[in-house]
Formats: sequence, C-alpha cells, structure tokens
Amino acid sequence: MPDLTTGPIGKTLILFALPVLGSNVLQSLNGSANAIWVSHVLGEAALTATSNANQIMFLMLGAVFGLSMASNIMIGQAMGARDPALAKRVIGTSTAFFIVVSLTVGALGAALTPSILTAMGTPLDAKRDAIAYLRVIFSAMPFMYFFSYVMMAQRGTGDSRTPFYFSLLAVGMDVVLNPLLIMGIGPFPKMGIAGSATSTLVSQTITLLAMVIHLYRKKSILVLRPHELRLLIPDFTIVRSLVMKGLPMGFQMMVVSLAAVTMMSLVNKYGVHTSAAYGAAAQLWTYVQMPAMALGAAVSSMAAQNVGAGRMDRVERIARSGVLYALLFTGLPVLLIELADPWVLRAFLPATSPSLAIAVHINSIVLWGFIAFGMAFIFSGIVRATGAVWPPLLAMIVALWAVRIPFANLMEPYLGEDAVWYAFPVGSVTTLVLAASYYAWGGWRKSRMLPTTMPATDEADTGFGQPMMEGAEAMAEAASVAEPETVKAR
Repeated sequence: MPDLTTGPIGKTLILFALPVLGSNVLQSLNGSANAIWVSHVLGEAALTATSNANQIMFLMLGAVFGLSMASNIMIGQAMGARDPALAKRVIGTSTAFFIVVSLTVGALGAALTPSILTAMGTPLDAKRDAIAYLRVIFSAMPFMYFFSYVMMAQRGTGDSRTPFYFSLLAVGMDVVLNPLLIMGIGPFPKMGIAGSATSTLVSQTITLLAMVIHLYRKKSILVLRPHELRLLIPDFTIVRSLVMKGLPMGFQMMVVSLAAVTMMSLVNKYGVHTSAAYGAAAQLWTYVQMPAMALGAAVSSMAAQNVGAGRMDRVERIARSGVLYALLFTGLPVLLIELADPWVLRAFLPATSPSLAIAVHINSIVLWGFIAFGMAFIFSGIVRATGAVWPPLLAMIVALWAVRIPFANLMEPYLGEDAVWYAFPVGSVTTLVLAASYYAWGGWRKSRMLPTTMPATDEADTGFGQPMMEGAEAMAEAASVAEPETVKAR
C-alpha cells in the first residue's frame, strides 16, 4: 500500500488528490449530463423535481458519511502505525455496520419520501416527478452507500487511483443508460424521470460488484477471506469509535444537507423559474467545490497516516500546503465560471428561459464565497483526521443555523430573494473563521481515533524520504486525469 508518511508534502498531496478530483469531476459531469437530459427532454418542472429530490438524497447520504469517514480515518491511522491486524478488525466491523445501516436508511427513505417532499414545499407541478425519482434512488441507496464506503476505505490505505478507475466505469454506464431509459430508446423501457434514477441504480450495483471482485483478485487488505469472516462479528471498541467519532461527522453532513433543504424551501417560495435557476446554478457550484473536496480527502488520508506514525510535524505542513492549494484551485473555477456566464448555464437552461437571467444573478453573488468554503474544508479535514470530530460539527452548526439561515430569513423583507443568495457567502466566511480559529488554538493535536498511534515526534522531515509507492506511475496517471466526493450531484 502507498506510504503517505514520507516524501515531499506538496507533490504527495497533489498526486493523491488528482485521482480523487478525477472521481469528483466524473460524478459531477455525470450529474450535469443527467440534468441536461432531464431539463431538455422533460422540462423545467422535472429539473426542479430532481433538485428537490437530490437534497433529500444528500441528506440520507450524510446519515452514513460519518461512519464511512471514521472507518477511513481508523484504517489510515492503523496503516500509519504499521498495524495491519487492527486495520482488518476495523474493516470487518465497519462492513457489518454498513450493511445494517444502509439497508435501514434505504427502507426508511423510500417510506418517508412523500412526507419529506411535502415538508420541503416542493412545487406541486414538480412533486409527482420528485417522488418517482426519489423512490428509485432510495432503492439504490444500499449500493451507493457501500460503493462510497469501499472507495473511502481504499483512500484510507493510501490508494486514491483504484476508486477513480471504478468511478469512471460507474459514470460511463450511467451516462449511457440515462437517455436510453428516460426516452425508451431501442429495447429499453420509457421510464421518464424514473429512468434517470434507474440508471444510477444499475450502474452503482454493477460497479460495486466489479470493484469487490477486483479487490479480491488483488488480495487487498480491505476484503475478508473465508478464514477472516469471524471479523464481521463486531469489535465493540471499534463500534464505539465508529459511533462516537462517526456520528458527529455524519451529523455534520446532515446539518449541511438539512440547511440545504431549508434553503431550497426558501427558494421554492419564489416559483418554478427561480427553483430551476437555483438548480442550474448549483450544478456549476459542484465543480467549484470539487478541488477543495479532493484536497480535503487527500489531507485527511495523509494526516491520518501521519498521526498513526506519530509525525505531527508533517501534519502541520500538510495543513499549510492544503490551504494554499485550496485557495488557488477554488479561485480558478470561480473566475472561469464568472467569465463564461451566461453561456455555460445554457447547458442546463434553454436560451429563452426566464430562469437563465436569474441563474446568472445568483452566481454573481454566491460563487466567490466558495473560496472561503474551500479553505475551511482543509482545516476541518486535518482536525477530523486526528479524531477531533465535535469542533467541526459545532462550527458548521453555528455557520449554517446561527448565521446563514437566520440571515436569509431576517434580511428577506429588505432584500427579497437576494437575501437567500447573500446568505451563502456570509455562512462560508463564518465557517472559515471558526475552522481556522480552532485549528490555530484548539486541542485537536492531542486527539486520536483509537489508542494505537505512536507518540508525536519532533523529528524533522527532510522531504527526501521514500515517495508514494508507484510514484512514477501515479505521475503519469495524474497527467492524464482531467470530486464532493463524494456526493453525486444531479
């Protein structure tokens, strides 16, 4: 497995982050392609339906994100401490845990779909499509959860390239199946908006099976052999860490998703054109956030291994490099989108649509706030990698629920719908201030996910240690690569 505890920080960070970014780009391109098919074939009401439904999907994904991240960090710390037996115990317990949780969330989500969409204030002309779309998505949830878990676990071992290859397979299948199932081309049934969700179900299921087979063939530490199946019996020390450390991270994702649902309900009050404009603009926001999300995944995996190895001097340097890269690689897409509006938005909205001008206006206010978000994402990723999971959660609660949503509600009588758009950068700046402050003065450096890591050392790192395994191949791979990971945006 690649070793992230030695070698030059900047080079290793970029080489690790590029495949993650590639995965995120693929997922977002997939979501954008699907949004184009939905909006141009089925209309703006259908695009509004998917925008509303996807907020619920992200909320449910957040329910298990924390468990996946906690498992990822524990695997990384165990690998950094050179303790493969512990890594195997984490994998066995996490696998059993994920099977139970993913099936439960999928079943509950399907049952509660109509009620949740009603509570969101989903426009009536979009609600029927949203229900049809979301119920199929919930059928895919167990496969989506497990796919995400296995990808993140691989990154915990230091491998970010294999997840990229399988993301490429999943996205390729989804893009091909989407129009076939929406319009009923050839032998495929005409399913309308449900066809878009069905393509996700089919592609995620097939890709997950292929990835598990690949890991078995490669004798990966992440898969259990017949004589290791006893490791599926939960280790309650690990379960406790998964719950105590994973739930706050999951709550953080749910806090973000619930805030997005609440913001969507504010947007919905202004009608289907504003909702469609918001959905189109949000498609572009996923690309702006992707570099920071990829860097966040990279710094978390690198920091976790270095925490396990007792190399806190490298953790500090990883944080500094990550923040500088986030500033650069978030600012560039923001600038490009500003220059390309409104033409880039025409991919999602017809040139004659009244939503187009609204979407351009939204972008002019919201986009620049994502630079602060990107930098905050790095600080939070470093802190979480040690096991200090509550402060990032509390910072997010304050930024979203004590600042962003109250700002939108309080300023709406004065600014109208612009209050909703200005609330985004205000919340992002608040997040950065809180995250940077805790990084600078908080006690996260003494935290650990499990009591297996070596004590921190002040030994200087010369930068000339063994680079990532297969570094030359990784550089070649990086050169050929064109994401929130994590999250598939539609």
